Amino acid sequence: MTKLETSILDILQEDCRIPMEKMAVMTGASLKDVASAIDALEKKKIILRYSPVINWDRTDRERVEAMIEVRVTPQRDMGFDAIAKRIYRFDEVKSVYLMSGSYDLLVLVEARTLKELAAFVSGKLSPLETVTGTATSFVLKRYKEEGVIFENDDTDRRLVISP
Repeated sequence: MTKLETSILDILQEDCRIPMEKMAVMTGASLKDVASAIDALEKKKIILRYSPVINWDRTDRERVEAMIEVRVTPQRDMGFDAIAKRIYRFDEVKSVYLMSGSYDLLVLVEARTLKELAAFVSGKLSPLETVTGTATSFVLKRYKEEGVIFENDDTDRRLVISP
């Protein structure tokens, strides 16, 4: 990966709406080089999607999120990949991670209501033949995600100077 590509990824991760012209200025590359690098990153499937970080608590959209620790029995010749693939195909699943430690997979899920989320865990996830146990933790409040702090303290913290 080139230095330009790495710089572009850093810029896009910070703000995916930055225009290519501004990226060219920030990286010292030509607009054509920036466009070519982005195109190459997309073709290599390094850039998969451009998406914002949204503070859903400030909207009227009803949603429940949970992190589910899943213990599984790995399948012969496929390890954890086969069960992870089955799990990530469910619409409720937003992310799946293979973990080290006391559980095997961390599954981030979202549903409209607590009842729908419970139905997912009890009706779809837990019955999978290689799942040996789950532990669900519900997201109550977000403080920071993807490097973005959700509630900024706008208090002026400068020292008061008086003559």
